[in-house]
Amino acid sequence: MYRKISTIVIPTLLAAGIIAWMLFTVWNDLLVAIQHIVPEYLVIAVVICLMAWILRGWRYRSILKSLGYTVGLIFSTACIFISQTVNLIVPARLGDFVRVFILKHEYNTSYSEGVSSLVVERMFDIFTVAILGAISILFVLNAPSWFYTIIVLPLAIGVVFFIFLLFIGKFSTENKYIAIILTMLHEIRKASLSIKSILLLGSSSLVIWILDILVCFAVVLMFGEKIPFAVIVLAIVIGNLVKAVPLTPGGIGTYEIALWTTFTLAGVAPAIATLIAVIDHLIKNVVTGVGGIISIYYFGDWVMPSIKEALNSKLGGGTQPDS
Repeated sequence: MYRKISTIVIPTLLAAGIIAWMLFTVWNDLLVAIQHIVPEYLVIAVVICLMAWILRGWRYRSILKSLGYTVGLIFSTACIFISQTVNLIVPARLGDFVRVFILKHEYNTSYSEGVSSLVVERMFDIFTVAILGAISILFVLNAPSWFYTIIVLPLAIGVVFFIFLLFIGKFSTENKYIAIILTMLHEIRKASLSIKSILLLGSSSLVIWILDILVCFAVVLMFGEKIPFAVIVLAIVIGNLVKAVPLTPGGIGTYEIALWTTFTLAGVAPAIATLIAVIDHLIKNVVTGVGGIISIYYFGDWVMPSIKEALNSKLGGGTQPDS
């Protein structure tokens, strides 16, 4: 019991502490900056965020179709909404496993197929973000060396993983557990390495992340700031790559501090950088949370037990079923 509590409470306190530190260190300047908000841009940011979510649902629908499952756009989008909403509450991206249970319940997918669909989605997300970062950093002067490390590392891992998938068909084993891993790798290859999948998932991922960047751009305009677009791109890239390390629920705190660092290094006033970082993430998380609540009602009462079962299996309260 204590393990479960500490697993959730400690990362949550860490996230709250980071946000509190960011806000209180520039509190007086924040109050002045808030008075100059242009609210119309807030509406624009929310609309762009919703567009990105619909496209995410469409992309996930395409991934599932590659694995042999035809689902509706509302279903695929609701799946992501619920899992990402749970990720806002618990650390270590445990909410992702809720999606696996939903797929099992609704379409009788195997657990390996559910996990494989997640891996494909994450693989294209991280690789696309890293590519955008590699392009944007060429236009940003005096970027710190650790920015290059954060961007190049996932690119290198992604290339190696893609090459590994190309040759995975030559491997076979009689070991039960290794066979499960090989099955997942074959499923990942099936959903991601065809020319059609690369073009479809690659282009949709690019548009998704451009929309995500445009949400932040709208927030920047909301405060009347003139920050170079390449800097905004780089901030979102660093924020999401840092957030990929699941230290806090939904990357809350770590995402904001990454954006704040990028903007202040580019000469943005600390108070404005804080507001942009906090409001950008707040918009995205509120849209996620509202979408998640609506999605729970869409699926019905059985979803909540599935969420509990998924979390229990990962927090030590139960066992993970076989695939």
